[in-house]
Amino acid sequence: MRGPPPGISLIKTLTGPDISLKTFKSLVLLLTFIAYTSYHASRKPPSIVKSVLHPDPHHHHHHHRPWPIGDLFVRRRVTTTSNSTSHGWAPFDDGPDGTAMLGEIDLAFLASYSLGMYGAGHLGDRTDLRLFLTAGMIMSGCFVAAFGMGYFWGIHSIWYYLSMQMLAGLFQATGWPSVVAVVGNWFGERKRGLIMGIWNAHTSVGNISGSLMAASVLQHGWGWSFILPGAFIGLAGVLVFLFLAAYPEDVGHKCPYGERSSAVDVEGGKDGEEGRRRGAVGLLEACRIPGVIPFAMCLFFAKLVAYTFLYWLPFYLSQTPIGGEYMSVKSAGNLSTLFDVGGIIGGILAGYISDKLNARATTAATFMYLSIPALIAYNKLGGISQSMNIILMMITGLFVNGPYALITTAVSADLGTHSSLKGDSRALATVTAIIDGTGSVGAALGPLITGFLSRNGWDLVFRMLMVGAFIAGALLSSLVISELTQIFQCWRKPSSNQGRQQGMTDSVAEPLLGENR
Repeated sequence: MRGPPPGISLIKTLTGPDISLKTFKSLVLLLTFIAYTSYHASRKPPSIVKSVLHPDPHHHHHHHRPWPIGDLFVRRRVTTTSNSTSHGWAPFDDGPDGTAMLGEIDLAFLASYSLGMYGAGHLGDRTDLRLFLTAGMIMSGCFVAAFGMGYFWGIHSIWYYLSMQMLAGLFQATGWPSVVAVVGNWFGERKRGLIMGIWNAHTSVGNISGSLMAASVLQHGWGWSFILPGAFIGLAGVLVFLFLAAYPEDVGHKCPYGERSSAVDVEGGKDGEEGRRRGAVGLLEACRIPGVIPFAMCLFFAKLVAYTFLYWLPFYLSQTPIGGEYMSVKSAGNLSTLFDVGGIIGGILAGYISDKLNARATTAATFMYLSIPALIAYNKLGGISQSMNIILMMITGLFVNGPYALITTAVSADLGTHSSLKGDSRALATVTAIIDGTGSVGAALGPLITGFLSRNGWDLVFRMLMVGAFIAGALLSSLVISELTQIFQCWRKPSSNQGRQQGMTDSVAEPLLGENR
């Protein structure tokens, strides 16, 4: 039998038992925001230290003039406490094979993450999400830090680093299905795209904070770049354990899907928790929900593009002349955060537009198509000057991360509360795991392929990203046609709007259009 979190119980003892629903909702948004910020922060160190593990001896850093944004991006050669790191770190310093090994490290993490995602979502719908999330965060922190300890222990075995990445990826899979399910438990469907678009800024905030944390301690040895984010996610896990109320009913409030939950409980003749377990949807049943497979496949290619930037952008910036100059590893890590600043704007904008148009698929596909000219411009024009690189990087981040954020948040929550479930259960964590797990397979392939393609120049990498973006948009074509058809019908017959929304119930795009489901 679940009860309120220990921290909430203490607060009630000190201040009184009455805590408003609005306060709990705000606390849930804040804690889940911090939780997934820490998840993404702990994924950034590999991208920051790539150029230290596998430096390019032919590139020289100049110190002529500062970056336009203060001292944050000033060119400065990174010094380390060990001479070995200035020449790379075995086994990653072995010429072209070293670059391939860096890609394999990314693959180990993301493959384990994507496989673990399916099991994590299934477990998330059957266990206490607060405890499940706490365990995942603390164990993730341990294995991220263990990777960094390889520096202090002088470990040069590729198998050690592969193992640490695989174990970290497995526990990182607990994060996304859990936080989306928790937010879905507290918030209904109204303005879900905008709310989750703003909330999903944690992805970019995590990338930014992880980059800054890893870069800030890099001069003390690359191991610290893993230990600091690992400690961050561990501490965030303690906060989740103490204060996160994963279910409204645990703290005396009604679930926004109260009728559905009670239906399960009454029909099963069990208490609330057992009813939820009996009503939990399996993987195959969740795959049959209209829209799940198209969005899952779209996210496969969307995350292929987004995660290639996540893992390789700092390395690309340090290996590519900008305005005729190369930058240090630390400066490249700092500069790469601006891609995520654009991503924050893109996620909020995509959520707002999809709410206004009642067209999730159309919004996601449009952003993916617009990312193609943005990628072309960044590839061809990003090296002209520092200011041009910053502007184009943020625009690219906006279009690349916008649909990725929309699909993994509002769309997943829509489909996890789909009317085809007939009120018998909710499948938020399971549906989220299917969509994000499939996307994570693409996220694993993108960085791996980049490790091989980059040997022959970055133009090939950008071509791969453009093809991926086009396929991602094309996979939503049937849903886009359905949405646009219904939008045009609404414009032509405004008086029959109510009937139109009723007719959408059986549409393949039903969870994406309208709020009356």
